[in-house]
This record gives sequence, C-alpha cells and structure tokens, in this order.
Amino acid sequence: MHASRFGHFLMFGRPDASVPQLVPAQRDLRIDIIRGLALLIIFINHMPGHVLAGFTPHNFGFSDAADAFVLLAGISATLAYGGLIERKGLRTGTLKILARLRTLYLAHLAVFLLVCAIVATAVTRTQNPLYFEALNVQPFFADLTQGVLRALALSYQPNFLDILPLYIVLLALLPVLYLAVRFSPALALAFSAALWQTASLTGLNLPNAAGAGWYFNPFAWQFLFCLGIVIGRMAQLGLSAPLLRGLDLLAAGFVVFALLVKTASGNPLGIAALDDWIFHIQIGADKTNLGAGRVLHVMALAWLLIRLLPRESGLLRLQALKPLAAMGRHSLEIFCAGTVLSIIGQIVLVETSHALGPQLLVAALGGIILMGLGMFLTWYQSFKRRAPAGSAPASGLPAQLS
Repeated sequence: MHASRFGHFLMFGRPDASVPQLVPAQRDLRIDIIRGLALLIIFINHMPGHVLAGFTPHNFGFSDAADAFVLLAGISATLAYGGLIERKGLRTGTLKILARLRTLYLAHLAVFLLVCAIVATAVTRTQNPLYFEALNVQPFFADLTQGVLRALALSYQPNFLDILPLYIVLLALLPVLYLAVRFSPALALAFSAALWQTASLTGLNLPNAAGAGWYFNPFAWQFLFCLGIVIGRMAQLGLSAPLLRGLDLLAAGFVVFALLVKTASGNPLGIAALDDWIFHIQIGADKTNLGAGRVLHVMALAWLLIRLLPRESGLLRLQALKPLAAMGRHSLEIFCAGTVLSIIGQIVLVETSHALGPQLLVAALGGIILMGLGMFLTWYQSFKRRAPAGSAPASGLPAQLS
C-alpha cells in the first residue's frame, strides 16, 4: 500500500472512497499459530524456575508472550466483532460482546476456584504453607467471605490469574475503541496513548486485594489493545502494510538492539550515562504499566512478521504447525487448561526439587495435553458444522475468538 493512502487511513479510518465495503472475514493462520505459541510460552513461564523458561522470548527482547497475546486479542476482536457491528449494527455487536464477556467471566471464576482447590490440597498433603504464599492466595483463605466477594468483583487476583481479568476489561471497551478507530485511528491512538501515559505517571490502576493494583494495569494495556484494533481495522478494509524500507530497517535494528541488551552481561553500548537504563531494561521493562520498550519491541516484531510472512504463505500450512494453530483457535479453553496445568507443574517441580527430568516431563506432558485439547476442539467444531441439514449454526461470528 502506498504511504499516502496509509496516512489517509490513519486520519480518517479508511484509505479513500475506493474501498466501498469490508473484505469478507477469513481466518488468518498467522494469528492462530502465534497465539498458540504464546499460550505454550505462557504455560512454561507460569512455572517459575523451569529450565525452559530461560529460552522463552522475554530473555531475548523487551516484550514477551503476554504482549503478543494482547495485541492479537485486539486484532482478532476487531475481525470478529467489528465486522458484526458493521453488518448488523452496534446493538447486535454489543450483545455478542456481552455474551462473550459472560463466558470469560465464568471461565475466570472456574479457574480461580480450581486453582485455590489445587493449592489447598497441596498444602494439606505436603504440610507446606508456602504454596499459599507462592500463589498469593492466603488472603482468600484467611477470610473466605471477603475473598469470594472480591473474586466476584475481580478485585482479588492471585499470581498467574491476572490475564483473563485484563481481557474482560479490554473486550468490554471494544465497542467504544472500535468506533473511535473507525472514525480516526490517529485520534483514537492519541487518546489511548494519553491514558496509557497518565496511568504510568500517576499510578492510576484498578484495586487488587492481592497487591497494590492489577498486575496488568488495564489503563495502560488498553493502548496495546487499541493498536491491535487499528491493525484489525486495516485487515477489515483489505489494506496491506505500506512499503517503507526505512521502517523495515528500523524495526529489524530495534529487535537486534533488544537482543543485544537482554543477552549482554553488562552495558553492551559502553556509554556510562545509560548504565542505569540498561540495567533496568535487562531486569525487565515495566510490565504493570506497559513500559514503552515493550510496546516498541512487540510492534517491531509485528511489523516484520506482517512484511515478511504474508497470510497466503505456504509455510503457515505446514503439518507441524497445525497443533499450534488449533491451540490458537481455541485460546480460552487452552489458556484455562494451561493455567491449571502450570499450577500443578509448580507443585511437582517444588516437590521434586526442580530436578531436570521432572521439569522436562512436566513441560512435555503439558504441551501434549494442550496440543491434544486444541486438536480435539478443532475436530469437535468441524463435527458440529457437519450437522444435519436444517440445523442452524451456533453463531455467525468468524471463530477469531475462542
């Protein structure tokens, strides 16, 4: 796409009058595969001290799987619900979103209660109360009435159970953000960025009885979600990334720079004035308030992926990638299962003193279960689609969100 046409899109929400209607919604295997890979990485990273965690993306750049997951959530939500809003109106689209929010909310509560039950069982069997502290669920068991009420209000989020609440808030914002992006992506991003920086500078956050605030501050992370909506809107209109060689080089250079910084033992630039900044970046860019380095890094990766791997690429249809695509297609079920498996994995690792064999066995079994679940759900979905003639489909939405 020509840069001037892209600029027109950013200002007015569409490139010009030559695009009369939306492109028919189609699955983008890049979204499914990358989301499936992100779910596997999150499963590993939710087991602190696991040997494979040393090889996951946060060790080689400023962003990690969570950043990719939220960006993809914005893209896929736009493709699924934005198209519905265009076809059937804001009311119908909002009702579908509300139905999805109910499912997400119930899924979060189910995982919350299941994790609490697993931890309580582990403490009872091992007589090790440190499991309560590791998951930060001791306030819940100390006052069950208050704990249940706070869990219902999403104002109590134990460790590793904070991504779904973030997504619930972001999806609830989708109608407003989508309409803003449709009007003017540039203005929508400007307001979104202002809120992000306000949250970062003032500490604006939602309350969390298990900590100072939400670990994923929704006032900050909405910016990455909004960027995803802009990308999704481009896909709706059938627009491709503009051919900007300079931006290609900048994106590649930033990814290499992040790699050098994260893998160096000290300051690889040798500039003393940057020592403190390099040190903090190596520890990890601010995750709660979405550090700018995280945004730049995940956007650089997204740009390079869009430019180098078109959606028509035959690589995306390799047999070896089908399990990942199946996982990404059913991300809610896989995320919930992965969260529960990772908590069980944490307990197994502690009880086996983090021996290498059990670590690898837990990762292998967990990966097999998650991939198998994704493949089964994909098969079951196709089975339902082959229902007898006359039976209505469950939904007219493309299966971008699951």
